[in-house]
Amino acid sequence: MQLRPATPADAPALARLGRDSFTDAFGHLYSPEDLAAFLAEVHDEAVVAAEIAGGECRHALAVDGDGTLLGYCKLRHPSKLAEHSQARDPLELGQLYCAAPATGRGIGGALMDWALREAHTGGHDAVLLSVYSGNTGAQRFYARYGFGKVADIHFRVGEQLDDEYLFEKRLPQGDDR
Repeated sequence: MQLRPATPADAPALARLGRDSFTDAFGHLYSPEDLAAFLAEVHDEAVVAAEIAGGECRHALAVDGDGTLLGYCKLRHPSKLAEHSQARDPLELGQLYCAAPATGRGIGGALMDWALREAHTGGHDAVLLSVYSGNTGAQRFYARYGFGKVADIHFRVGEQLDDEYLFEKRLPQGDDR
């Protein structure tokens, strides 16, 4: 497995993995209309392509030897979650997805390590992420990396509002590093 930055040519595969991962994990929680609206808003190929081309998001892709997408991580700056944090300049981890057949191969850990390096290199004082309140497996994963719950927030999927937790990892600054 190797990590590399996303290119515009990766938009179809990223959109597909995002749609598939979200639907597999959470699709049963939503009406077909709410799920379709969310997928169109967040995981549409054109939306993903615009994120790759824009300056607000960075994607790292985990690929195998033949270039097959195994997982990805998306970082966003400025963070849409910053209003809930006391951090001066947080970086947002917007998505960390792994293809189902690749789960358990250390891909999530490699992507998290990349995200934390990016945060340190960028001089950010925290990394923020939201996690579904019922996703205890992801919560345990993030806790292993030093993230802790700092707020109760909501996440919109179509017209449905889900209870989410805001997790934060504070990062050492300057002489604290």
